[in-house]
Order: sequence, then structure tokens, then C-alpha cells
Amino acid sequence: MDFYQTDLTQLHDDLVNKKISATELTKATFDHIKANDDQVKAFLTLNEDDAMKRAAEIDNAGVSAQQLVSGVPLAVKDNILTKGLKTTAASKILENFNPVYDATVVERLNQAGFINVGKTNLDEFAMGSSTENSAFFTTHNPWDLTRVPGGSSGGSAAAVAAGDVLGALGTDTGGSIRMPASFNGVVGMKPTYGRVSRWGIIAFGSSFDQVGWLTRTVKDNAYLTSLIAGNDEHDMTSSLKEVPDWAANLNDSTSVKGLRIAVPKEYFDDLDEDVHEVIKAALDHLESLGAIIDEVTLPHTKYGVPAYYILASSEASSNLQRYDGIRYGYRAKDVKNLEDVYVRSRTEGFGEEVKRRIMLGTFSLSAGFYDAYFNKAAKVRRLIAQDFDDVFKDHDLILGATGASTAFKIGAEVDDPKKMYMNDVLTVPVNMAGLPSMSVPAGFSSKNGMPVGLQIIGKPFDEQTIYNAGYVFEQTTDFHKKAPKLGGQN
Repeated sequence: MDFYQTDLTQLHDDLVNKKISATELTKATFDHIKANDDQVKAFLTLNEDDAMKRAAEIDNAGVSAQQLVSGVPLAVKDNILTKGLKTTAASKILENFNPVYDATVVERLNQAGFINVGKTNLDEFAMGSSTENSAFFTTHNPWDLTRVPGGSSGGSAAAVAAGDVLGALGTDTGGSIRMPASFNGVVGMKPTYGRVSRWGIIAFGSSFDQVGWLTRTVKDNAYLTSLIAGNDEHDMTSSLKEVPDWAANLNDSTSVKGLRIAVPKEYFDDLDEDVHEVIKAALDHLESLGAIIDEVTLPHTKYGVPAYYILASSEASSNLQRYDGIRYGYRAKDVKNLEDVYVRSRTEGFGEEVKRRIMLGTFSLSAGFYDAYFNKAAKVRRLIAQDFDDVFKDHDLILGATGASTAFKIGAEVDDPKKMYMNDVLTVPVNMAGLPSMSVPAGFSSKNGMPVGLQIIGKPFDEQTIYNAGYVFEQTTDFHKKAPKLGGQN
């Protein structure tokens, strides 16, 4: 099975018409993963026995002609709960955690007949931009095994880029879907905050986290997102808004003529020259198709990263206090008293980056510093959202680079937290404002041959316009058709 040469629609037709069975497809998927994953290291846990059993059941019942993912193998990021399948958040503290229920997004996929092949690697508790913060191992970029895949959804992005699966679930708190998508040359969508239920997602920053997909194509992404979107009674932050059929509506999107696109000048301030070249060419291409390109300003962009790391870390310090060595998860041995249980279990169970953010968040929320840090950051968040609102009064979309650079070498930035945090400078403002945003393959660096992503930002709950523009760009270029040869085609 070559996932580079197919998509969900073609695969579904082949399954329905019995050109291939779900069992054969699932076996071929695991064969591919086993052949490549020693190099890529995208997966933390494989679900082979249960997946093969489920495939056989689907074959016996017959692949549903109405469900595009019926019998299709997909992957799930390992901070999304899967009943009976180990979920670790790539942390020692949850190394042997076995959930007793499925996250809502997994439940909806199960109802649609998908086959879960396994759980993908990530930065511990989704805190990182390179997947180097995993407690178990670093995932490698399929385009160049010496480079990072981005983070925190690096395992999901690498699994798609390596041709293991057509799609993998990720989560995005400050760019954790879009940055890996850019680094790996795949499509990554962060829907509007509230569009997708967070029930069953291991929380990092509750007012920022959102679930989305990494896929090879825009249309596959649109279809898969529609499967998991919609209101959920378990999540009071999930929206009541109706979920459109984004994939079906793409068929009516053949042009961007007349689309008003804003390009913030701040999004070009610190771009590497090779990334600047690719993004400029992408904008020129869209302009040649009839889009109207305007330069605008988002003046509070420069405050996005510091404000985000105060707010998200504050929420993390609250969310992670549940890991106390008492109820579940890792517990230190030979403890002397209750305080020893708490301190040693957390000291031994959490990694350095997680502890760093807990300390930052706890400090920001502490008496005497709340107004100086947390409260001020919250005000900046509102100003950033207002900047977007002002631009969207006259424009349909905002475009720019997903990341200021291409994927960097493994080990190059892991010891410099400030430099690592600044990788998210172009993605975190979107999460601060709760907006939908997608990264699509826009070309390759002239310097190192690595993929570059174009970020498309839309109005709240206007995923359709994002998908339409991304689809037109994809259909009039061939970047999404490129595939890595492990070790680097570049």
C-alpha cells in the first residue's frame, strides 16, 4: 500500500468495491510502519492486535458506503485518551496509564469505522516545539533524519509525511499542529477554539488547546475535521454552531478571484531568507489567480510569545496539579510522608520542560505577581484578538509563513528555552485569539531543501474559506505531491 499515491476518496472506493480488504490494508499499514519507524520513531505505541481484529470485523460486516473512513487506518496523538490503549502524553508520570474511556473525538471516529493503528509521539504534555521533550525518544523528520519534526504533534506529522497513514490526530495549543505540518510538508489544521470537543484530551492550556488533523491533502483534512467537529455535552466550551460539509463545498471552490488577503508586515520581520522566498512566491501565485493582496499591521504580534507563555504556563500549573502520586500515574518509591509523595513523584515523573512551565505558571499566579504578570498578559491577549478583528473587517483571510525557519537540527535548540519558544512567534497569536488556521505545503528551501508551510488564518468558525483557499493553492501547485525518501530527498 502506497499512501503517497492515494487519498481517502480513492481508498474508500477501493474498499467498497473490494479491490482491497480492510484486513489487507491494515496489515500493509503495519508492515510499512515496521519497515520505517526504527528510523522515524513516530509511534510510541502500536495497536496491532486490536486493529487487525477490528479490520476483520469490518470486512465481515462490510465496509460502509456512507462512511469515508470505514476500514481506514489512522493514527492518534498520545495525549488523546483511547480506551484500553495506553495513553502517556509522552511522560514518565503516565508511562503505564490505561484510560477507561475514549475521548469524544476518538468515539466519533469509532462510530465512523476508523481503525486506530497506534499512538504517536509528542513533546511531554504537548509542551515543546520539536518532540525532543518526549520522555521516551525524539522523533525524526522523514525529509532529513538529522532534523526535528516540530512539535508538539511531531509524531503525527512524521507518520503522515513518512507515508505510514493518510491522517493523524494532533492537538494545537500554540502551533503544535501547524508547525509540524510546515516542517514535514503536510497539511495541518487548527480549527476555531470550541469547534472540536476537548473531552478526553490531556489538558495543557485549557483556553488554548484544540484538536485537529495532519493529512496529506486539504480535502482529506476537511472531511476528517467534519467527522470530529460539533457540540459535545461533556465539553461546555464546545460550540453549538452547525458543522458544514467542508469537503463537499470544496468542489465549488475553483478560484480565489476577488478574495481579499491580508499580509501582516510583522510576519516578515524575522523570516529566514529561504522561507521569505517561498512565502513571497506563494503570495505572488495567489495574486496571479485573482486574489487581492494587501499589506496590513498586527501591532501586538511581538507581545504574543511572552504573553502566551505566561498564560499557557499558568493554566498548565493548574491542570498538572492532579498528578500527585496518589490517584493515578507514577508514584515514587520509599517515600517517608505525604509531602514526600508529592514532591518526589512530581520531581521524578515530570521532565525538565514541564517542570519549567509549572514553575513559571505558579510564579505568575502567585500573590504579589498576579497583576504584574498574569493579568497583564490577559490584557495583551485581548489586544491581539482586537488586532485580528480590525483586519478581518476588510479582509477574508490573513496569510504568512507558518514558521520563521525550516526544521532545525536535532539538539540545536533544546538547551535554549527562549530560542525554542520563539519558534512559535507566528502561530501563538492565532491561539490567543481562538481563530482557525491551517498550514499547507508552499515549497522547499533553496538552502537545505526542507519543506516550508504557508499559514492561512480565517475568521472565527470560517474554516470553509480557509479550506477553499488552501484547496485552490494545492490544486494549482504540486508541492503536496512531493514525498521524502527517508534520510532526505532534499
